[in-house]
Amino acid sequence: MAGRDPAPSSCDCFVALPPHTATPAVIFGKNADRPRHEVQEVVYVPAAIHRPGDKVQCTYLEIEQAERTHAVVLSRPAWLWGAEMGANEHGVCVGNEGVWTREPVGEDEALLGMDLVRLGLERSSSAREALEVITALLERYGQGGSCKEEPVPFVYHNTFLLADRTEAWVLETAGRYWAAQRIREGSRNISNQLSIGREITAEHAGLRQRARSQGWWNGDGEFSFAEVFSLTHQPARMEAAKARYRAGKELLQQHAGHITAETFMAILRDKASGICVDSEGFRTAGSMVSVLPQDPALPCVHFFTATPDPSRSVFKPFVFVAGLKPAPQVRSPTFRDDPAKKIPRFQSTVDRRHELYRRHQAALELMERDQEQGQKLLQTLRDLEKQGLEAVNALLGGTVAARPEELSDLFFDCVEAEMKFYT
Repeated sequence: MAGRDPAPSSCDCFVALPPHTATPAVIFGKNADRPRHEVQEVVYVPAAIHRPGDKVQCTYLEIEQAERTHAVVLSRPAWLWGAEMGANEHGVCVGNEGVWTREPVGEDEALLGMDLVRLGLERSSSAREALEVITALLERYGQGGSCKEEPVPFVYHNTFLLADRTEAWVLETAGRYWAAQRIREGSRNISNQLSIGREITAEHAGLRQRARSQGWWNGDGEFSFAEVFSLTHQPARMEAAKARYRAGKELLQQHAGHITAETFMAILRDKASGICVDSEGFRTAGSMVSVLPQDPALPCVHFFTATPDPSRSVFKPFVFVAGLKPAPQVRSPTFRDDPAKKIPRFQSTVDRRHELYRRHQAALELMERDQEQGQKLLQTLRDLEKQGLEAVNALLGGTVAARPEELSDLFFDCVEAEMKFYT
C-alpha cells in the first residue's frame, strides 16, 4: 500500500566496479522515482548521421545537432524528450538525480537534466566523453524548466552517475557550475544530494572563483564542493535523501566482492531503506540494471522494468545488436495536441499508459485485492525473470554463444512473456 511521504522526491543510482563485483564487469543501476501516476516508457533510438546545420528539439530547447548520434535505449517519462536513465551501443550508461544547491533554480526553460542524460548518451563512446558532452552543454545552455507534467513548476538541478566498461564518474552540478569525481574501483552511489567533497577530478573553470565571489568560501584550506555549494538549510526531501544514501552505501559494502546484477536488483527493490519508493506523491516509476563486461568481446546487457515498483516488476534484458525487434508494448501513445508541447504547457492531461503498463497496473491491483493470488503471480514473474538472468549469465560466462537473431528478439520476447501472465 502507498504510505504518506512528506518529502515526495527521490532517486538512487549505483555503480560497482572490480574488486567489488563478482566478475570482471562494471554494474550500473538506478531507480527513477517520479510523480505517482507518471508513465515511464522504454525507447530504442537507432544511430543516425545528421546534416550540417541540423537542429534537435529537446524537451523545451532547440539546440545544434551533432554530426553523428549513437544508438541508445532510454527509460524516460513519456511526456519528455530526454531520459531518466539509459545506455548506448558503446556500453555507456548514464542516470541523473534532482538536487538543490546554493545556486538558485530557474523556471526559465533550458535543458532538463534528463535531456542532458540523452544528449550525453547519443554523443559519446565513453563515460569520460559523456561527461565532457554534458558539461559543455550545461555551460552553454544552462539547466532549467519544470521537471514534471503539471501546471505548477517543479524545478531542480542535477547530479549524474556515468559508467562504461572500465570506469565511472560522478558529476554534480549547481546552475552552470559543476564538479566531477572519477571512480576506478569499488562502488559508489548518489541520492539527491551533493556528495563530492575534496576528491575532485575535474571542475568548471570558474567554480572556486564563483564560491569566493558569493562569500561561500574564503579560499583557505582544501575546497569541498559539497560543503561549499550545499544549502545551509536543506529541503526536507534532501534531508530524507541522506538516510537513503547511507543505506545504499551500507548495502554496497555488505555485498562488496560479490556484487552481481541480481544484487543490484535486490537493492533497487529494498523498501525498508526507502530506495524503492511507494508513497502517495511519488513512487519508483522505472528501474534499470546494466552489466558492462570489461572483456570487449562480451556484450553489455541492460535490464529494464518499464513498469512501476521494481519489487513487483520484472527486469527484462536488452542487448544492442543489428536488426533489433521493436517493442511497441512499452512505447506510450503520441498525441497531435500534446499538452506538454503546447504553450502554456500542462493545461490538460492525456493517458500515456502503454500496453505493458496497463496490464501491470491491473496485476498490482490484483496483488492488493487478493494476497494469495497476488503472491502466486509475483512468484511466476520472479521465475520468468530468473530464466532471463540465467540465459544472460550463460552468455556472459561464455558457456553459451547466442545467435544474433535471438538477441535481436530478446527484449521483445521477454516483454511478450510477461504480458501473457497478466491476461
